[in-house]
Amino acid sequence: MNRAPGMVDVAREAGVSHITVSRVLNGHPSVRPETRARVEAAIEKLGYRRNSVARALKTRRSSTIGVVIAGSELFELPRILLGVETAAKQAGYWVNLASWQGGSTSDLTETLRRLTDQSVEAIAVIADRPVAVEALTGIVAGVPMTVVMSGSVPNPGLSFVELDQELGARLAVRHLLQLGHRRIIHLTGALRTFDARARVEGWRAELEATAGADGDLLEGDFTGESGFRLANDLFARRKGSPTAIFAGNDQMAMGVLAAFAELGVKVPDDVSLVGFDDIAGAGYLVPALTTIRQDFVTLGRSSIELLLRMLRSEPAARERIAPELVVRRSTAAPRAGS
Repeated sequence: MNRAPGMVDVAREAGVSHITVSRVLNGHPSVRPETRARVEAAIEKLGYRRNSVARALKTRRSSTIGVVIAGSELFELPRILLGVETAAKQAGYWVNLASWQGGSTSDLTETLRRLTDQSVEAIAVIADRPVAVEALTGIVAGVPMTVVMSGSVPNPGLSFVELDQELGARLAVRHLLQLGHRRIIHLTGALRTFDARARVEGWRAELEATAGADGDLLEGDFTGESGFRLANDLFARRKGSPTAIFAGNDQMAMGVLAAFAELGVKVPDDVSLVGFDDIAGAGYLVPALTTIRQDFVTLGRSSIELLLRMLRSEPAARERIAPELVVRRSTAAPRAGS
């Protein structure tokens, strides 16, 4: 055979009609078990594979969900995609990936159009910065859409799911305040991203809600290098040094620990330190890092669950996933007189 086997070949091999083959492929209950077994044996023998493009054109169903990665600073993207793929597979869908790294709304529209041209039934957009939301504000994709990891999108036709970054920051700062710290420095992540902005808001709100508490904000970029640099800058001045630091993420906290090791600053004896994300290995740093744990796999899974609800004609919805404070050895009460 000089071509890929088709349904007619399977039908001939099994001694049935091509309609019966179609019924077997689609799980139709009217096929007798012995007939189903013959068809399945023929499929296996011939190596038949369904033409998904032709099937999508005929049924208008591709069993595929499109995922657009809109950003380059999605540090936990593998875990998000794991949640997306797992939930999609459990629901009987495949995932088709695309990317959009900023630019015009027309560029994003074109990315969405290419996915819909491939008959995807719904689209999840994983976004890390406001430019993506601005581009999505007035967009109409023609299929259900969910935006992941962003702030609020002023488009009633879109669902969105996010980790509550502001709450996570408040939990981090509240923990330090409850230990007795009153001057808490925040080393921010890249302020062009949703995550960094929301964490700043949480840090500020928790300080403002506590009498006698204050702190300064130093801008970083989520990298360990920026944490190292900012820690050195902060303690080079030595004037009005804080008793606690809330780092924009765990990578920055690792940079802070490296700088403090060189400076002779002890954590938590001299300064308490809190990170954000609970990355793999955070519990094995020296000292083990107090941080905010986020469930990125659940985030990805929730994005698909929202799309499935929209495919069942349910309205667009918003979902926030609460993070969790993980207390380890990098935080303690300030020393007397600090």
